[in-house]
Amino acid sequence: MPTRPRESSVNLSTAVDNARTGDIWIFRGHSGPDRAIQTLSNSPVNHVGMAVVLDDMPPLMWHAELGKALQDMWTGRYQRGVQLHDLRGSVQVWCGRYGQTPWFRQLEPGVTKEQEDAVLRTIARLDGTPFPSTAKVASRWLGGKVNRVAAPVTRAELETTYCAEVVGVTYESMGLLKKERRRDWYDPGRFWSGDRLPMAPGYSLGKEVAVVLTPEELEAGKNPPRPATR
Repeated sequence: MPTRPRESSVNLSTAVDNARTGDIWIFRGHSGPDRAIQTLSNSPVNHVGMAVVLDDMPPLMWHAELGKALQDMWTGRYQRGVQLHDLRGSVQVWCGRYGQTPWFRQLEPGVTKEQEDAVLRTIARLDGTPFPSTAKVASRWLGGKVNRVAAPVTRAELETTYCAEVVGVTYESMGLLKKERRRDWYDPGRFWSGDRLPMAPGYSLGKEVAVVLTPEELEAGKNPPRPATR
């Protein structure tokens, strides 16, 4: 088991090497859409994903995004929407191509085999679902602030899930969050330490650890390589 980093900032290799399933990755950007999400959610961040680290597989990032720069590791396709990416490559793209600043928060304690199975079932169910429009994201989020009582989620709602919902639904399936809120209650700021998540007893998220990328890593994220086609 690698030593858990305690520094307030680490390099990308250290962050990836110490990743465990359930760790939260959050990002802050400076574009117009990024600032709009930050304003609506009243938080300093605009994107959230979750690390998935299973057996001998490389560390992965489970999230939703509009881009399709990286290959989805579940379907093998380049697709928009809910995706499972190589963790290192995903962070490089979000920082190098999208100009984001990354942090991660580590889940304590580590997850069980049953929780890993729950992650895989959630990936099988949600991977590839489309990302909603910016207007729909805003209306769903605002609806979540008004409708705070838990309610059933329809298939149509799941088909337009977005980044914070993906992480929230996955955490719920793992038993890490109390099912007290509607899915549209989640936004990226819920996973920042300045907010309070209804974590299940015995589980917690550590403080944000900033991740620093080298110029070479940032450059690699601007134009990630694609496998040669036959």
